[in-house]
Amino acid sequence: MGPSYHTCPRWEEEAEYDPAAREAEHDEITNLINKINVSALTSRASALRGGLACSIPQKLEYDRSTRSSVMGGMNYHIELVFDDGISWLARIRRSNVTSPPAELRDYILRSEVSTLRFLSATSIPVPKVFDYNFCEKNPVGVGYVLMEKLPGNSLRWSLATPEQRKKVTSQLADIYMELKAHPFSMTGSMYDPGIHDIGPFARESLTDYSGPKMKALGPYFSTKEYFTAHIQLILDLIVRQELYADRAVDAFLIHRFLLQIAPKACSLSHADDEKFYLKHADEKGDQILVDNKFNITGIIDWEWAHTDSKSGAFNSPIVLLPVADFYAGKNSIGEDEEFFAECFEANGHPDLAMIVRDGRIIHRFRFCCGYDLSDWKGFLGLFGGLLAAIGCTEDFDWETWRAEALVRYQDDHQLHQLIEKYNEN
Repeated sequence: MGPSYHTCPRWEEEAEYDPAAREAEHDEITNLINKINVSALTSRASALRGGLACSIPQKLEYDRSTRSSVMGGMNYHIELVFDDGISWLARIRRSNVTSPPAELRDYILRSEVSTLRFLSATSIPVPKVFDYNFCEKNPVGVGYVLMEKLPGNSLRWSLATPEQRKKVTSQLADIYMELKAHPFSMTGSMYDPGIHDIGPFARESLTDYSGPKMKALGPYFSTKEYFTAHIQLILDLIVRQELYADRAVDAFLIHRFLLQIAPKACSLSHADDEKFYLKHADEKGDQILVDNKFNITGIIDWEWAHTDSKSGAFNSPIVLLPVADFYAGKNSIGEDEEFFAECFEANGHPDLAMIVRDGRIIHRFRFCCGYDLSDWKGFLGLFGGLLAAIGCTEDFDWETWRAEALVRYQDDHQLHQLIEKYNEN
């Protein structure tokens, strides 16, 4: 099984090149390992398999040479091997500068377990969850999830041949069609491993705090409600100087515009049916495990998973996008996406094929919401492409658009607050 985690690029890069970040990571993981009662962990796993002995083959210590195989920005993994050769993974949340508060951390982990429990009853290949304990005050010493270790390695899309890509894409289409067979009535995240109800979103960027009290967004009965709440939260955080401090006015104008067009962006697809479908939140490709013949052996990392509208859930996954063209502002779909659409058509799902072929506006709108503006060149390509796609302008110039936006939103009280704050500084 390949790495089972989400990556946080900026933190990962800092840990790779910044000596202070490397030292902080070393201390963090060493402290985490010191909390783990290895005997209690192996005893618990053994008890769950009727007393069959198990052990941890790797030495638990921070080792930069093997870090990518055991952890990412959010989780640390320990392999447990039973005497009959079966392997499990213990998934343990990390605690570093990017980690959410404990209450939200536990909610996200609980949501992932709930999602995996639901998916295990479908034909989608996901790791089985055997046990979990979200409270750190347990015999193991840390919160954990014990899950199946699936065979295969993370897909490396850029190294795959055209035929290998088609093989994976065809299997992905099968997985999407299976997800279509399990609709929900609201958009949000699963939150209880014992039931399949939808609750608030389990994600840091969709959570606000009123003092110490956590306020996660959702659930909602429409994507219009969701995006209105999401973008308004971003605007509020900008005004509170908790987001985009280096480019606050620009970020506010961008998101004020996105708030304005949200109703249009949420009503474009004729395929939407007032139902919602489970969606993986990190579809860059490394969530897909494949064997050496490019058969999909598993879909991992369901942290942050949520239900979405049909047009959101079944649009092309990020891994299929023609990245250079997409960031250059081009709105035509790529060859891999077209093949994805053809797979849906061949299997009697023309509605999903239409979503893929008409999905650029939705892609661009969603990418722009909360985008990291430190990648300013990338953002300008995305935003210019969005403006072209919705018919605003074919000749996008940021300074011109910004000046017009300042006039357009001159009566917005939050914009006034923000400008006054920065004038004071």
